[in-house]
Amino acid sequence: MSLPSSLSRLRLPVIGSPLFIISNPDLVIAQCTAGIVGSFPALNARPASQLDEWLAQITEALARWDREHPEQPAAPFAVNQIVHRSNDRLEHDMELCARYRVPLIITSLGARPEVNQAVHAWGGVVLHDIIDNGFAHKAVDKGADGLIAVAAGAGGHAGTWSPFALVQEIRSWFDGPLVLSGAIARGDSVLAAQAMGADLAYIGSAFIATEEARAAAAYKQMVLDSSARDIVYSSLFTGVPGNYLRGSIAAAGLDPDKLPSGDPSQMDFAAAIGGAKAWKDIWGCGQGIGAVREVLPARALVERLRAQYVAARQRLCVTQ
Repeated sequence: MSLPSSLSRLRLPVIGSPLFIISNPDLVIAQCTAGIVGSFPALNARPASQLDEWLAQITEALARWDREHPEQPAAPFAVNQIVHRSNDRLEHDMELCARYRVPLIITSLGARPEVNQAVHAWGGVVLHDIIDNGFAHKAVDKGADGLIAVAAGAGGHAGTWSPFALVQEIRSWFDGPLVLSGAIARGDSVLAAQAMGADLAYIGSAFIATEEARAAAAYKQMVLDSSARDIVYSSLFTGVPGNYLRGSIAAAGLDPDKLPSGDPSQMDFAAAIGGAKAWKDIWGCGQGIGAVREVLPARALVERLRAQYVAARQRLCVTQ
């Protein structure tokens, strides 16, 4: 399976997933200079004019790193664009991405050919996140270069398919770049993702508990104190099914075990339920957090993941 050159020189085959509210330039720069793709949602930059400042900060920092470390250049960065029609900033944000020639664009919640064409015009690569094989076909048909398979257990908006089933069905017809998301928080899980057919792993929740992450201290602590059993899958908060921390739902005065369904026709990614806002108060998280037990600098987390990945490869070589 061939990868674009921008994704083939990573120190670890990982994309740090874009975390709504949480991802910021400091986290992205730390991820990229440690050797994995760093990303952030364009909507995290508020007001919209701040996106220009963030893109300048990231591109300048990575260029400076490359000058000072020619033997270990930084990984590329990605910007996540919500292409759903409800995003009234999309045109503005895409114009800025074009100006800075952002190397990777991650598209979510709808596949739009005109967005893919715009990215290709400046030489960028588009990865589109999907939750089943049907959406995968649509994304590729509309011009996406690669796919992010969001399997069961992923943080935030997530699907319900087993990663084995999802990757298997996609690989039966698609040989382009494939990234797997869903409860990946260790380096040996990264290797497992590759073994089943993915090129790269998508890791998000583990980076909530990093020093650079723009998450409340209580949010980071809840990640450390929680495990897979503390993740609740619900469509109530945005209209789209997603995974959230049980403790944050209870803290908002809701019963995590008796949540009504949300209305997908009333999709709202900043909705308030009983005064608690999705993402700000109701905290997204994935099932892999049982492996997260301390807050670390992002670089230290990447180094730990890489050591686990290398050790897992060595174990396989010995057993074979």
